[in-house]
Amino acid sequence: MGSAKEAGRPEFFDNYWKRSSLCGHVGEDAIGEEIKVNGWVRRRRDLGGIIFIELWDHSGPVQIVFDPDSNPDAGGVHVRAGDLRSEYCIAVRGKVTRRPEGTENPALATGKVEVAAEDFLLLAPSEPLPFEVGDATDKVDENLRLAYRYLDLRRERMQNNLRTRSKLYTFTRNFLADNDFVEIETPMLTKATPEGARDYLVPSRVNPGAFYALPQSPQLFKQILMVSGFDRYYQIVKCFRDEDLRADRQPEFTQVDVEMSYVVEDDVMTTIEGYMKGLFKTILDEDVPTPFRRMDYWDAIDLYGSDKPDLRIPMELVDLAPVFREGSFEPFRKILESDGAVRALPLPGGASLSRKELSEIEERAKKWGASGLGVFQMKENELKGPLVKFMNEEERDRLKKIGGLGDGDALFVVADPSRLKACTVLGTLRLDLGKTRGLIDEKGWKFLWVVRFPLFEWDEEARRWSAMHHPFTSPVLEQLDLMETDPGKVLARAYDIVLNGSEVGGGSIRIHDPAVQRRAFACLGIGEEQARERFGFFLDALSYGTPPHGGIALGVDRLAMILCGGQSIRDVMAFPKTQKAQCLLSRAPDAVEESRLEELHIRCAPVEN
Repeated sequence: MGSAKEAGRPEFFDNYWKRSSLCGHVGEDAIGEEIKVNGWVRRRRDLGGIIFIELWDHSGPVQIVFDPDSNPDAGGVHVRAGDLRSEYCIAVRGKVTRRPEGTENPALATGKVEVAAEDFLLLAPSEPLPFEVGDATDKVDENLRLAYRYLDLRRERMQNNLRTRSKLYTFTRNFLADNDFVEIETPMLTKATPEGARDYLVPSRVNPGAFYALPQSPQLFKQILMVSGFDRYYQIVKCFRDEDLRADRQPEFTQVDVEMSYVVEDDVMTTIEGYMKGLFKTILDEDVPTPFRRMDYWDAIDLYGSDKPDLRIPMELVDLAPVFREGSFEPFRKILESDGAVRALPLPGGASLSRKELSEIEERAKKWGASGLGVFQMKENELKGPLVKFMNEEERDRLKKIGGLGDGDALFVVADPSRLKACTVLGTLRLDLGKTRGLIDEKGWKFLWVVRFPLFEWDEEARRWSAMHHPFTSPVLEQLDLMETDPGKVLARAYDIVLNGSEVGGGSIRIHDPAVQRRAFACLGIGEEQARERFGFFLDALSYGTPPHGGIALGVDRLAMILCGGQSIRDVMAFPKTQKAQCLLSRAPDAVEESRLEELHIRCAPVEN
């Protein structure tokens, strides 16, 4: 082959160089064909003049061979094959050949073939990389990966994650459209309603001193759409909450938002069960059995110490009140006499734990809120533990029976004036031991509906009742008269969908009677004047023949994370924020010019370091 100019090939990208095949799709059926591939140089090996590169695009890699003996002039206009480096973007023309025997790579879809390069064009060089791009990138500091997210996103795993998320969107729209839902967008700039997490506020230039809020949820608008007669609404919507972040939280997140008219709880839950069944079949080819198990909130707390229990862990909490209520151990007896709780977590094989290990477990329990952690162990069919000496034989026998203690097992005990605290500490311990002792069935998909939550919970700091879900959730109608006399006993027509210990969605039947809505506001300490100021437009809408309705919001980020086997929702978001709510790529948030603040009628107070 002659020089590039003699060959008459262009020095810029056009149809001459445009790919005829994706890298990852080059297969044995193409052997002998002339093809063109475009992509990035992922790996390069120089074996005595013969150069092998792994050329990658979103479909996967293919091996390219530059052999100076068979084609000494193969090279770009500005660079030769020996000068190519990682992440250079190139176009290659060549012939597909079978790899020599013994050099096949069964780990690659293209592992039986290679492309013998006849010519290539350097499309764009790359600066020296801040880190090697590959699946080993997970070992690189996450902040560095987020600062160079465009490189991080070239990794096969991140490509697969975002493509899986895209499939989730496609399935969602198809499923809901097939079930007569209408996709409607609701405003991103709306009214601040200070309930729940903090709002992100947006100043209005044309209304000096006034602010919009970015929505924490389309809640009020989707209910108003039910008043408007749309009957079945959905939206894949961005929401915003100015709150402290964790692995499964971001300041902006996405949810599948659904609302339905003339429905009861079963209608919403059955619809979502069908959605989940279809989603898991489409994405993972997994058959999810329906209907999903349902469990009352307090049953979940009593059995698992959590309102989002991971049912893959084969351990349940037990109530030791029958052992200690009339027992000889006075501290536990007094706690039970004052309506407290004594609960326990059995651990199969826990008798093998050493004193040091037990001490470490107790320290963790104290960090989670326990005043102490009692422990019993069954060793050679004899009950051991510091509390055994305070118990008679009948009490010990009852403990072994209720605790389900077999030889070699252990039982961890928490006593507390608060039933909720005793259970949740043990629930956290259950998760901890399930992970550290390998008790989680990693291949299982355990869906659960948690239902009949309390409508209100007491806010000790504010000294008032607050809504456990939100102020628009309907109470169980038979308990309406308790709203003023005993709000803590009122149950909600709410339901959360839980998968493998993660809450992936929550919803409720809503209040559609404006009189009941005003009573709910009153329980929350929101008077008539305040209610009109904050929610007047919504209360007005409820007054015009509102149908019974309910809905749910599903967390897209968490769902995608679970479908991809990720540990953080950042793994399934293209450009996430850090735990300080910063975008390391664009360096937002950032200061703005004083002139722009003046336009918005804003003056910033000095920040103390």
